[in-house]
Parts: sequence; C-alpha cells; structure tokens
Amino acid sequence: MEANLAITVGIFYAVSIYLMLSKHIIRILLGVAIFSNGVNLTLFTAGRITREVPPIIPVGLDMPDVLTANPLPQALILTAIVISFSLFAFLLVLAFRSYQELGTDNTEGMRIAEPEGEELPPLGY
Repeated sequence: MEANLAITVGIFYAVSIYLMLSKHIIRILLGVAIFSNGVNLTLFTAGRITREVPPIIPVGLDMPDVLTANPLPQALILTAIVISFSLFAFLLVLAFRSYQELGTDNTEGMRIAEPEGEELPPLGY
C-alpha cells in the first residue's frame, strides 16, 4: 500500500514540476496546487497507513495501553490544506488581476510591464 502511494507521490511531483516550468500562469498555478497535494500525500504516507485505535487515553492511565494512531501527520495535513488553499486563492486572484491589466497570461508577454530603456534580466543560464 505504501509503495503505491510513494509512486503516486512521485507522479504528483513530476506533473507539478512539469506544469510549474510552463510559460502560462494558469499552468503554473495548477502545478503549485498539485505540488501542495503531493506534499500532503507525502506527510500522510510518512505517518504510516495503518488502522489503529484513536489516540484516546483511558481514565486512570498515563499513556494508552494499546498501539494508537499518530495524530501529528493528520494535524499537519489539515494545516497544510488550509494554507495551500489560501495561497492558491491568493495566486489565482493575482494571476487574474495581472491578466486584466496586461491582457496575457504568458510570462514572456508580461515583459511589457518592465520599464523601457533598462536591460532585460537574464533569459537563461
């Protein structure tokens, strides 16, 4: 089960990096969203996928008497989902506003927003 999830995480990372290397803003945003889902799935897989009892300590004990599920990865994933959704919403609004102002979603076409008379930044390495 964990090997299948590891392969799925690898596919998520590959697809997200491919999309983030695009010249179109909407593809870059989709790449960021898929990347955040890949990170969440990585955290989920790192927390081990086992069906254990909830981490509830019975009355009168200092620690659980049986093996329990680890709640930390679940809390981290929940926090990451909220943060990634808010980041995606902000980037989506930013991309839409830049499209309204510049009339293009191509990053090469957005170079018109740079001041004239100055040399261009490096286009490659």
